[in-house]
Amino acid sequence: MAGLIVHGEENIISPGFYMPNRISIEAGKALHHLLDGKICYLVDPTFPPEEEIMDFLKRKAVDIEYFDFRNTTSRAVREQILARLEAGVSVVFLPGKVAKIRGTYSDVPSPFLRHVGSLHISPIPLFLGYYGTTVNTLFREVPDEDTHEEFCILPKLPSGPQTGERLMAAWLEKSAELFAAQPMLTGSLTTALVRSMKANPKVEIVDGMTGNPLPNFKALGVSMAVAKMLRKRDDKRIGIILPPGPGGVIATLSCLLAGVTPVLINYASSRAAFESTVRQAGLKTFITARKFMQKLPQFPWPDKNQLILVEDLLQKTSKLTLITNVLMAKMAPASLICNMFRTDAHKDNDEAVMLFTSGSSGEPKGVALTHRMILANAAQCACRLDLTDCRFLASLPIFHSFGMTVTMFLPLLTGCMLCSYPNPTDARTLNELIVKHKLNLVCGTPTFGRAMLRRAEADTFKTVRYFVLGAEKLQPDLEQEFIDKCGIKPLEGYGLTETSPVIGVNMPDAEAVPGSKFFVPGTVRPGIGALLPGIAVRITDVDNDSKELPLTERGMIWFKGANVFSGYVGKPEMNKEIFHNGWFKTGDIGQMDLNGFLTLGGRLSRFSKIGGEMVPHEGVELALSQAFGLSSEEGVQIAITGVTDPQKGEALVLLSALPQHRRSSEEKEILTGIRNLMQDRQIPTLWAPKYLVPVEAIPTLPTGKLDLRGCKLLAEEALS
Repeated sequence: MAGLIVHGEENIISPGFYMPNRISIEAGKALHHLLDGKICYLVDPTFPPEEEIMDFLKRKAVDIEYFDFRNTTSRAVREQILARLEAGVSVVFLPGKVAKIRGTYSDVPSPFLRHVGSLHISPIPLFLGYYGTTVNTLFREVPDEDTHEEFCILPKLPSGPQTGERLMAAWLEKSAELFAAQPMLTGSLTTALVRSMKANPKVEIVDGMTGNPLPNFKALGVSMAVAKMLRKRDDKRIGIILPPGPGGVIATLSCLLAGVTPVLINYASSRAAFESTVRQAGLKTFITARKFMQKLPQFPWPDKNQLILVEDLLQKTSKLTLITNVLMAKMAPASLICNMFRTDAHKDNDEAVMLFTSGSSGEPKGVALTHRMILANAAQCACRLDLTDCRFLASLPIFHSFGMTVTMFLPLLTGCMLCSYPNPTDARTLNELIVKHKLNLVCGTPTFGRAMLRRAEADTFKTVRYFVLGAEKLQPDLEQEFIDKCGIKPLEGYGLTETSPVIGVNMPDAEAVPGSKFFVPGTVRPGIGALLPGIAVRITDVDNDSKELPLTERGMIWFKGANVFSGYVGKPEMNKEIFHNGWFKTGDIGQMDLNGFLTLGGRLSRFSKIGGEMVPHEGVELALSQAFGLSSEEGVQIAITGVTDPQKGEALVLLSALPQHRRSSEEKEILTGIRNLMQDRQIPTLWAPKYLVPVEAIPTLPTGKLDLRGCKLLAEEALS
C-alpha cells in the first residue's frame, strides 16, 4: 500500500464507541494515535482479526475485551462498553476475517450489525476503502504502490432504533462518495479503450457467425480509418443499427475516436419508437450492414442517402489506408494515437454514448451515458468479478446497456477475449460456442438461459465461471434446473439503463476462512445481489419521497453513485420528479438486508419485462384502443396489467369490458386476432397480450385514473 489518507478527524469523540466496516494495520495505527491510545478493543475469538493487527495491539499492551458473540447477550456487552466509556476509554469493535465476495464494502456480517443495533449505544461509524490497483489498472498503467487506503471518521449516529441499518447506510454513502472522487473517472472512455487495446493487441474479438478472429490491434486500426472519414462529416451523433460483433465494436469505437456520440438503436422497436428516437437524438446518419438489413425487412430503415453501410465503407477504403492505420495501431504508442484523435477532448461528464429506454406511452426516453458513468460501472463490475483469463460470450444486443457495458466495453477495457453472436435466441449455437472457445463469462436473460439449458449436455457449461441472468426475474425452478442438470448456479443480477447499468449481482460463495465461523454470503435469494462497490441506496415511503425508511423496510428504491445518470435528454419536468439531492428515484420497490443484498418487490411504473424487453402498458393500451376504434369519450373499456410468467418473467393480460370479448371460450381466437392486428400495424408482437380476462367494468379511481392494484387483482384472480 502506498499509504493511508485519513478524513473526518473533526468527528473524533473521546471517549466514544467506534464501529469500522473493516480494519487494516495502517488504519488501526491511525485510530490508535487519534485516540491517544485510550482504547479498549472488542474482539470475538470466533471472528478473529488479522494476526498482524492483533500482534500490533499486543505490542502496545492495549486493553482487549473478549466476548463470545454466540453466548453473550446484548445487555452484557452493553454493560462492558458503558463501563469503559464511563472510565474515559473509547471502545472500538474489531471486525475479523470473513469469507467474502470480491468488492465487499464491509467485513461485518449481518448478525453483528443486528447485535450492535440491540446495544442502544450510538456509534461513530468508521469507513475504510481501498483504491488504486483494482480500479486504476483497468484503464492506465499505474504501479501497485499507487494503491492507497482512505480511512474516514464519520459523524456520530443519532440515538434511536435500527442502528445496524443506519450504520450500513452511512458506510454505503461514504463508499459512493469516495469512489466518485477517484481521478480515473475524470478521464476519457475513448482514451481508456485505446490504451487497453494497445496493451492487449493480440486479444481477439471472435465472430461466432464465421469463426474469424479479429485481434484488438486490427479492430483499433480499422476503427481509426473509419473515424478519419466520420470526422469529415458534421454529425454530432450517429445512429448505429448493428448486432453485437466486430462490426458493432468498430462502429462504436469509430464514432468515439471521431468525437461523435454513437446512438445505439433498438432494432426491435416499433416504427413510432424509432422515429421518436431519431427526432430526439437529432440523427441524420446511421451505420449498419447490408446483410443485417436483409435480415430485418420489417424495420423502418432510413433513406439510403442516410445510411453508411459497413461493406461499402470497407470497399471504398483503400488497402493502403487500412494497412497504414492497422500498422499504426500495432506499432505507434497509445499516447500518439490519443493525441492524433484528441481522445481527451471528450471525457468525465461529457456525453459518450446514447441509449433509449421505453416510455410509459411508448415514447422512448433518451439516456446519455457519460464517460464517467461507463468507466465507473466497468470498474465496479471488474472489482466484483474475477477476470483472470476471462472469455466473454457477447450475444446480448448492444442497444441494451447490459450488452453494451458488460459484454462489449468491459472485455475491451480489461483485455479480455470476447466471442460474439448476433442471435441470443439461437441456444444451440450459443452452447456450441461456449464449448468450442471455453467461454467462462456468460450473460443473458432467464428466457435465453432456459433455452440454452434445454439444449445443453451435463458438461456444456463446465468452463463457465459466471452465468449471469438479468433483465427479468430468475424463477427458482430454472435456478434449480441449472444446478441439477449442469452443476452450475445461475447468478441473478439487476441494473437499469440509467445506472450504466449494473447495480448488483449474486456471486458464488467465497471459500471459508480458517478460524472464522462467520461469512458474508455471495448469494442471497430471492435477492438480486449485493450492491457493486461505490453505489449508495436509499429507501423511502412509496407515497412520500421525503419520508426516508430504514434500508431493511420495503419502499421506493433510490440510488446515488458515479454510474448514475443525471436525467433524461430533453425532459426537464420528468427529471425534477426523479431526482432529489443527487438521488435517483428508480420506480422500483424493494429493500436491503444487513449484508447489503437488494431484494425487489415489484415495479411501481407501468411496465412489464418480457424476455428482457421493457413493454409499456400504456403503449399497448393506446395501440389496442386505436385498433379497436375506441374513443376516450366512451370511458375506460380496456386495461393492460402484468402477471408473473414462468417462461418470460412476466406476461401481459388484457382486461376488457367490450361486448365482443365477453365469452372466455373465444379467448384464443380473440388473442390471435389481436396479434394479427399488431403485426399489420408494425407494432412489436412482444406487445401482444398473452391472456384475455373479460370483466364487467375496468377498475378506476375517483380521479378517473386506472386503479392499477384493482386491475392486477382481477387478472390474478381470473388466472389463479
